[in-house]
Amino acid sequence: MGPIVLTQIATGLSVLAGAALLKSVMDQNPMMGPGSGEFPRCSRCNGTGRVTCLCNRWSDGDRGCRTCAGSGRMMCSSCGGSGTGRPLPVRISVRPPNQPY
Repeated sequence: MGPIVLTQIATGLSVLAGAALLKSVMDQNPMMGPGSGEFPRCSRCNGTGRVTCLCNRWSDGDRGCRTCAGSGRMMCSSCGGSGTGRPLPVRISVRPPNQPY
């Protein structure tokens, strides 16, 4: 066998080994997602991550715009397309009482 064939075989074996390693890690520690119980489903899109596009709501039967690319469905603005009701990072600042601005 030539060096090119050996290189291709080695590359293929390393890809398979990496996929097996990734699968075993994912089986032990499932990622967060709609079914993991970490965050509840988004109430607006019901966990799909997509909602009816604005062009479909107020049009005369046709659909398609740049936002939905003609599908009639756009990314949910409540969950950002993830399908989960993830908490939003918020910074709260409180001033001490009786302090001038």
